[in-house]
Amino acid sequence: MPVLVAALGYFVDIYDLVLFSIVRVPSLKALGIPEHELVQTGVLLLNMQMAGMLIGGVLWGILGDKKGRLKILFGSILLYSIANIANGFVASVPAYAAWRFIAGIGLAGELGAGITLVSESLAPHLRGYGTMIVASIGVSGAILANLVAGRFDWRNAYFIGGALGLFLLFLRVSVHESTMFARIASVENTKVSKGNFWALCTQKRHLFKYLRSIFIGIPIWFIVGILMTFSPEFAANLAITGPVSAGNAIMYCYLGLVFGDFASGLLSQLLQSRRKVLFVFLLLTAMSIISYFTLLHGGTPAQFYFICAALGFSGGYWAIFVTIAAEQFGTNLRATVATTAPNFVRGMVVPMTLAFQYGKQSVGILEAGAWVGALTWGVAFLCAVFLEETFGKSLDFLEDT
Repeated sequence: MPVLVAALGYFVDIYDLVLFSIVRVPSLKALGIPEHELVQTGVLLLNMQMAGMLIGGVLWGILGDKKGRLKILFGSILLYSIANIANGFVASVPAYAAWRFIAGIGLAGELGAGITLVSESLAPHLRGYGTMIVASIGVSGAILANLVAGRFDWRNAYFIGGALGLFLLFLRVSVHESTMFARIASVENTKVSKGNFWALCTQKRHLFKYLRSIFIGIPIWFIVGILMTFSPEFAANLAITGPVSAGNAIMYCYLGLVFGDFASGLLSQLLQSRRKVLFVFLLLTAMSIISYFTLLHGGTPAQFYFICAALGFSGGYWAIFVTIAAEQFGTNLRATVATTAPNFVRGMVVPMTLAFQYGKQSVGILEAGAWVGALTWGVAFLCAVFLEETFGKSLDFLEDT
């Protein structure tokens, strides 16, 4: 039941997370934004959503270790469901930005709390299968988002996302709290420091381990936040022979992610190693990004979407990334790390888009995208080199904070 509920929660989370990227152009045009301001305004709204996720990641992570994993699963989905329903009523860019910010705060809590609950509920040799199922089912929410956005008005697409989230609240009633958390929350362990985020920042041994856990995931959100969100603009500069929509690009990317998450999770179980699989998928990511910028010039939309799917598959080590983050730290810091790490990765879209915007003005959109991609991949690979192997590691331990 924890695996099923976490998977469905992440499914709705991803639906709402990528929906703005899919409806960016029609929603902004409906609000009266001229064509030449679509990218600039889109970056603003995307950054507001990601800034909300940065703040929400810290907030939900700390609460997850202090109050419990289940409370966060309930609270986060309620907040982003309400925010997405409100998004369907916006009539101006400031209101749009404000509700995307609030939605971002809510979206930040779902994945980390779900992965923490699943990791603590399963035996060590089964954890990879559990997180594989959560990630594989979850990322397919983007496919539903594109299908809904293609058949309904953008406002109704937001309403549907909010309704799905509220429906999920009823499914979570029968799920029990993690026994590991329950143990440290008991009377005997009231002196245990739980959710101490500052310990991650001030203690050297925690800090470097924490940063490595974050930076290995940055290329995934370079693919989603830059290459997919602005795929129509990239396609135009690559002289693609037909129209390309961000919605289709994201759908094919996330279709690849479904299979990539399944493959990386399964492979980590078969090889009994997280690090080996991480290096394999980082290599695939580099090859896919290079193909995007070098092989597509003058190609067809079908070829473009094929590369999008390949990028999604290579970025399908998201399941491994979140599992590694959860396995690195003890029970009293696990939710904080597992919730903040993916949201800091998502939040890195803010500096990446700023660098992309700056570079676009200087060297052009293709060169700017390629340089940002090379930088994010290089940092991720360097961090992976020094990463600890966590396959089969017992999670029933506490951190000294």
